[in-house]
Amino acid sequence: MRIKTMSSPPYYKEIDEELASVRAEKEAAIDGQEFEKAARFRDSERKLVAQRRELEKAWREGRVEEKRVSIGENEIAEIVSMWTGIPVKKMTEEESARLLQMEDALHGRIVGQNEAIKAVSRSIRRTFAGIKDPNRPSGSFVFLGPTGVGKTELARTLAEYLFGNQDAMIRLDMSEYMERHTVSRLVGSPPGYVGYDEGGQLTEQVRRRPYSVVLFDEIEKAHPDVFNIMLQILEDGQLTDAQGRTVDFKNVVLIMTSNVGAQTIN
Repeated sequence: MRIKTMSSPPYYKEIDEELASVRAEKEAAIDGQEFEKAARFRDSERKLVAQRRELEKAWREGRVEEKRVSIGENEIAEIVSMWTGIPVKKMTEEESARLLQMEDALHGRIVGQNEAIKAVSRSIRRTFAGIKDPNRPSGSFVFLGPTGVGKTELARTLAEYLFGNQDAMIRLDMSEYMERHTVSRLVGSPPGYVGYDEGGQLTEQVRRRPYSVVLFDEIEKAHPDVFNIMLQILEDGQLTDAQGRTVDFKNVVLIMTSNVGAQTIN
């Protein structure tokens, strides 16, 4: 494992600078045909190289007093999070206070929508407190309203707030799943069909990023078979893809948006 903070002892730099200077002087003496002078620089170069090797050996064996890089639980957690996409955080007092201020953070990006933001924040806090069904997603919401009120932006902001990155939002445009034969793309093509090895457009993304916000945009346009898939996710918190792998949705926040009845809402 490469440690990004690893660095050589400072005296290495001093020796390397001196070596570079001696080698430059040696080359200059050779170019000027001052061979005795070049021989002296050659001898100095050999001594410096030997000195550097000895210091490096002593440092590696721990015989040199030097602050070494140590690996603790925080560094390991950071590496695990980077590899798996799973945020490894402790529920500290600071994190708890941050969740209590969730409404204010979301209002920093979303104008209005007080009731919606309040309802979402309360649900998320219950999830982080452990008061939820362990076999279901972390949250499931339906955002209804006319175009431009901030449904998608709220989902994007929620992903960044909870998981530290807007890329944690997986957006699926349901207008691409209006036909019956397109629904299988969510879990992957059956064996023998083109794209079988690529995985499902939904399952593969969640498998690679199990902590995420999944957005089903304009859900009213989806084929009815899509709701059968969603029922399995909402009831069991998991979904089996075309390759037989079980994908865990228990740490996913599921959001559906729609503008059905927008005129009535207005």
